Amino acid sequence: MMPDYETLRLIWWGLIALLLIGYAVMDGFDLGVGTLLPFVARTDDERRVLINAIGPTWDGNQVWLILGAGAIFAAWPAVYAAAFSGMYAALLIVLFALFLRPVGFDYRSKIDSPAWRATWDYALFLGGLVPALVIGVAFGNFLQGVPFHFDETLRSHYTGTLLDLLNPFALLAGAVSVAMLCMHGATFLLIKTTGSLQQRAWRAARGAALATIMLFVLAGWWIATGIEGYRIVGSVDPNAASTPFGKEVVREAGAWLANFQIHPWMWLAPALGILGAWAVLLLGRRRPGWSWVASAASVGGIAATAGLAMFPFVLPSSTHPSHSLLMWDATSSQLTLWLMLIAAAVFIPLILFYTSWVFRVLRGKVTVEQIRENDHAAY
Repeated sequence: MMPDYETLRLIWWGLIALLLIGYAVMDGFDLGVGTLLPFVARTDDERRVLINAIGPTWDGNQVWLILGAGAIFAAWPAVYAAAFSGMYAALLIVLFALFLRPVGFDYRSKIDSPAWRATWDYALFLGGLVPALVIGVAFGNFLQGVPFHFDETLRSHYTGTLLDLLNPFALLAGAVSVAMLCMHGATFLLIKTTGSLQQRAWRAARGAALATIMLFVLAGWWIATGIEGYRIVGSVDPNAASTPFGKEVVREAGAWLANFQIHPWMWLAPALGILGAWAVLLLGRRRPGWSWVASAASVGGIAATAGLAMFPFVLPSSTHPSHSLLMWDATSSQLTLWLMLIAAAVFIPLILFYTSWVFRVLRGKVTVEQIRENDHAAY
């Protein structure tokens, strides 16, 4: 039997959160390795080691991005329309940066020229840094509220500019994103590299883990003391039709902490974000696999902290708070959510299975000697 509307809405809030966290964990280390490319590798052979460490799996990891964006489009069409149209310029920046990755991987080693390879190394660096930074900046703006509203025909109108997105708190959120993904990428390199290259990856992991802890704590303090959150006045019918006009919302200091006060178990998310990064410092190169698991837990905890703080808000409006979009009033129909849930129950386990199988098949170290022996086959 089809679950009730409220249950389906709650399930899809959790599933979309899971897909976005899955993207942060699975493609996040690829972005982190790209960002670290100029700093960890010193020679052309070492840079090829880093590129080939993620080369066979990076495109498969982006399935999580496609799933997340597709799920938002189908389950939360109003959120998709308001966020993607309002932040269109930022979205294009992310997409063009991501375009640099496939061409960088495929073209870098086609010509044995230092200038040619250095150009693509820089492209791969931007392809890792820019998405990590801009996605973090976007979530920093979500926590503050996005300047949009709806007219009487339910068309969304965005009143901000690209420069408005680059406010101090959003840039701090972007720095948190870059630091945690660099940590995640560096711990992956602990698994895939050896010798001096692994030693440099460990130094990068240690520095990024410390930066993640400090920046995340600073962002939490800023939210608690200097960022106004959003609160629903009265109650919302979780089974009502999807419309942003059926509620009253106010902005007030400390509102984003209300969920943690009502449900103390939610503190597990920020604790996981901090303790996971701390575990990276403790485990280091001695347990590279567990260091990566700890890093993944930290990434998941940090991402979950933002989602739990905002619940049930998905996209708050800074210009017209009562037009903010909630998980209760921004969804598709009950039947659409039910059919999507059936599809998700089939395909998500398949994706988890083949992803696990691919990483098992491709396990093992990547060394300079392997690159030289397979010069024409390797990236």
